[in-house]
Amino acid sequence: MIFLLLGFLALAVGGCVCVVWAERGGPRWVRVVAFITRTAGELLSSGQKSRGRGSNTADDGD
Repeated sequence: MIFLLLGFLALAVGGCVCVVWAERGGPRWVRVVAFITRTAGELLSSGQKSRGRGSNTADDGD
């Protein structure tokens, strides 16, 4: 389980490094990885926003 979490952490950090490197004009493969990282982040962000809508109702327990 820990190795799986470390793998996800390594992918996330590597993706962030590629995004920064691509902004500074890195090689083509870095720009591709950066594009994938940004797209995945936007998809996850939009999924959380749409999931959160309508669920902000107060539950009084009545």
